[in-house]
Amino acid sequence: MVEDADRWRRAGKIGAEARELGAGLLVPGASRREVAEEVERHIRARGALPAFPANLSTNQEAAHYTPDPEDDYRFRTGDLVKLDVGAHLGGAISDTAVTVEVGSGRHAGLLKAARTAQESAGALLKDGVETRELSLAIERAIRAQGYRPVENLSGHTIEPYLLHAGVSIPNVAGFSSQTLHAGQVVAIEPFATGGGGRIRNGPFGNILRFREPPDPERSPALAEAFERFRTLPFCLRWVPEEELRAALMKERRHLQTYPVFVEVREGLVAQWERTFLLTPEGAECLTP
Repeated sequence: MVEDADRWRRAGKIGAEARELGAGLLVPGASRREVAEEVERHIRARGALPAFPANLSTNQEAAHYTPDPEDDYRFRTGDLVKLDVGAHLGGAISDTAVTVEVGSGRHAGLLKAARTAQESAGALLKDGVETRELSLAIERAIRAQGYRPVENLSGHTIEPYLLHAGVSIPNVAGFSSQTLHAGQVVAIEPFATGGGGRIRNGPFGNILRFREPPDPERSPALAEAFERFRTLPFCLRWVPEEELRAALMKERRHLQTYPVFVEVREGLVAQWERTFLLTPEGAECLTP
């Protein structure tokens, strides 16, 4: 059960602001690294912290790409960009995403499939709802538009300092079912594709996370970094100290590293995500 609901609401409002700011920056010629940094700068300026590095996954990439410090890519007309943003206030996390087709509108149907799936599942959220009902609504909405849901990605519950908190909401029916209750925070995030409907692990997406606190005697530098990031994902753009960057990369095997999720048939992917607080009466969207 979530405590201090107003803090979660503030985190949601800030995350939604950052999402909309970033979406407006996705134009032909925009720097991928600068868009990520501007989104994260807004979150910090509003008194929160990024819950994870701004994801800017493009075309067949479904999720988990954030620019590294040397990233020089500039968006091109027709790029399909998934902007996934999170903000947290003392561990109260919001998680929200939008897909933007840069400078064109050739794939409006794919974007609509992801958006309507999120809206369909969000409308069913209430105390006592079973996740299989949400999964079925997501799958039906995407297939109704002529696309496939990405079956091995899912929505999730959120708890303080824990982005994926144990209950999953698959994008297709039949995988699992659990019951959601008032007081839980839930992220609904359908992924739609014209490809094979699954993702595989691609290359390292520049996102790291501590699995557990490091030994301060063996590595004081890593212990210092843990105090900064705790168990939430982070990236090297957030580490200006060259010595600490080097230590993190040297010890990368002791950290969780996030691969980019790539569609198995290289199909384009669209994502839509909102965070909700379940109430006895229904659900409140924290990231409208």
